[in-house]
Amino acid sequence: MKPDEDRNQPAAGAHGAGCWSRIGVTGDRSCDLLAGLGHCRHCDEYAGAALQHLARPVDEAYLREWAEHFRAPEAAEERLDASAVVFRIGREWLSLPTAMFVRIAPHTVPHKVPHRAGRGLRGIVNIGGRLYPCVALAELLGIAEEGGSRRQDRHTFARLLLVQWEDQAYALPVADLHGIVRYASGRVLPPAATINKGLLRFLTGVLPEQDMQVGCLDVGLVGHQLARTLR
Repeated sequence: MKPDEDRNQPAAGAHGAGCWSRIGVTGDRSCDLLAGLGHCRHCDEYAGAALQHLARPVDEAYLREWAEHFRAPEAAEERLDASAVVFRIGREWLSLPTAMFVRIAPHTVPHKVPHRAGRGLRGIVNIGGRLYPCVALAELLGIAEEGGSRRQDRHTFARLLLVQWEDQAYALPVADLHGIVRYASGRVLPPAATINKGLLRFLTGVLPEQDMQVGCLDVGLVGHQLARTLR
């Protein structure tokens, strides 16, 4: 045996089954081979124990359990083919597709526009040096801005959602922001008949998300209402 090969062999007596947990990397590190090997996994004793573990006999119950596991049909993964930004106005959790969004901004008080009083138009806001018409979705959708409460273990901050419809961007004030949700289109349920009638006509469905029932807004109808505020 070559000298360097001899150094990799465990010394009699000091080494043996489980020596890595006594004098090796998980023990007191007193093994005289550690300095040369660096880690117990490079030692023949450690490798031999691993081979013995892999070669151990298995009982019938173990074989049956794994046979059942691999015989079971593969579960089809849900395809997440849609995404939306979820927010709250009053008591209502609502969403718009992420493709509409330009950015999210802190809430700011809009400045009134003289001689412009379109339905829902609150004024203009300056975000990053650019002016946006500020439109209250609550008024367009016929829902109350008051009410609702913050979700448990979450801070609640009013925001401005900057969205794009056709060639015009708008700032939409909301009471709370949940964030982006990716979901499978098949999860969207028909709106319940008990939903506010004014809001109902703007919904394409309802998305169950955690403890919320999120109303999915119809992009075309909402965009049309936003455009009307500037006419």
